[in-house]
Amino acid sequence: MNEPQADPGLPHLRPRLIRLAYRMLGSMAEAEDVVQDAYLRWLATDHDQVRQPAALLHTIVTRLCLNELKSARRRRQAYVGPWLPEPVLDLGEPETGDDITLALMIALERLSPLERAAFLLHDVFGMDFEAVAQAIGRESAACRKLASRARGHVHAARPRFPVTREQGQKIAEAFFAASRHGDMEGLRALLADDVAAFADGGGKVPASPHPLAGIDAVLERHAQLAREFARTPSVLVRYAILDGLPGFITVEADGIVQATALQIDEGRIVAIYVTRNPDKLRHLDLGSVQ
Repeated sequence: MNEPQADPGLPHLRPRLIRLAYRMLGSMAEAEDVVQDAYLRWLATDHDQVRQPAALLHTIVTRLCLNELKSARRRRQAYVGPWLPEPVLDLGEPETGDDITLALMIALERLSPLERAAFLLHDVFGMDFEAVAQAIGRESAACRKLASRARGHVHAARPRFPVTREQGQKIAEAFFAASRHGDMEGLRALLADDVAAFADGGGKVPASPHPLAGIDAVLERHAQLAREFARTPSVLVRYAILDGLPGFITVEADGIVQATALQIDEGRIVAIYVTRNPDKLRHLDLGSVQ
């Protein structure tokens, strides 16, 4: 579908609106559809009657996302296995202006849609509470409370001692080498005792049906995987930053593309997020990262 032609002063907002919709929905495909719909609705308005076009577009996108979240949550209740947001690949573009990582995206899933919207619009996208109130259709005081409650929920998902990009890549490289060569002692040295692992296959490809909790469970699973890697080596496509977390993209047995992101705190891996559902990886331009 061709991109609708918006007012010449508004196309620069599209990346920001897509980021907002993606943060709300956890799906890049759905985010792009929402923003497409928002621009079509903008084109149908009387522009002479709109004092703040950018505010109106943010309002349209937010309300479309709130509507979409109702059906999205029903779909996720029937989802096979752990649900993870679609991984977004950071190819070194300029800073997006927010620090939302995959771990925080998962924390946002535990919020109500209104809490999620208030937190994102105010804390992440810098809108004042009057604008937030207009966007979500609530009083400004209520929006403050919504954002405050959300802030408390997502606080625990922020690392206490985050690593630099370079440190993260070194740990990702060490994790890839140890996990693919069956080096369980090397792997143990990289993992926190309370590490958790999540694999999202969506019922489309094989994946662990339940999260793994604790270093022993994670090591046991990787010992099993190491035997599989010995028969069919894992092909590294590239190391990458995935939703703000260090990780890598691989091609596994049967040609399954896989994205692995590592949440690191105090120099140890505290969570492993593996996305295997092919529907969530189609937006990754693997041809440009070979």
